[in-house]
Amino acid sequence: MLSHSGSRGPGGQVAQHYSEVARGLHPELPPQLQYLSWLSLDSEPGREYWRAMELMGRFAQANHALIHDKLRRALKAKVLARVENHHNFAWRERHDGRDLVVHRKGAIPAGEGRLGIIPGSMADPGYVVRGRGCDAALRSASHGAGRRFSRKEAKSRLVWGEVKKLLKQRGVTLVSGSLDETPEAYKNIQDVMGAQTELVDVVGRFRPRIVKMSD
Repeated sequence: MLSHSGSRGPGGQVAQHYSEVARGLHPELPPQLQYLSWLSLDSEPGREYWRAMELMGRFAQANHALIHDKLRRALKAKVLARVENHHNFAWRERHDGRDLVVHRKGAIPAGEGRLGIIPGSMADPGYVVRGRGCDAALRSASHGAGRRFSRKEAKSRLVWGEVKKLLKQRGVTLVSGSLDETPEAYKNIQDVMGAQTELVDVVGRFRPRIVKMSD
C-alpha cells in the first residue's frame, strides 16, 4: 500500500508565516524579489523556522503511519516491511567537505543503502529503490515520474472517457480522482527510472490496483 500525504495544511501555514517574517526582515529587496527573502539559520527566526519545519515533517510522517495502521486493521493484514521518505523538505548535510542545507523539491534522499519509493501514476508502476549515494546528485533521486502537464493544463486537455479506458486496460479500480492526477498528466515512469540508474537500484516494483487520489 502506498500513501502520499503531506502535513495536511499546517506545513503550508508554517511556510507562509515565516515567509512573511523573512520579507519583513529584507525591506531593501525590490518588489519583484521580495519572495526570495531569506532567514539566516544563525538568527532566532531562522532557528525557530527550522524547528517548526522539522516538526511538520514528523507530523506528516505520523499522518502516513495512521493511514497505514487503519487500513492494516481493516484488512487484517500483516506488515512485511515499511518504507517512508520525505520530499519537498530540507536537510542539513555535509557534501564535499561543506555543511549545506539541501532542499529536495520533487526529489528524495538516496544515500547509499537508503530505501525509498518512486511512484509512477494511478495506472503505472511504482518502485521501491535503494540509494547508491551519488555525490554528483547530492545523494538524491526523483520523487516520482514528474509532470508532463501542469494541473490546470491537464484539466483542460484530458477527458475522463479516455482515462477510464486506460484504467480498465490496466486493471485499475479508481475509487476517486481528478483529471490533474491521471496517467497522461505524468511522464513515462520507465524513462524516468532509466535516467537515474546511477542514483538508485531497483529493489521491487508494484502495480496499482485500487486507487483513491482525492475526495
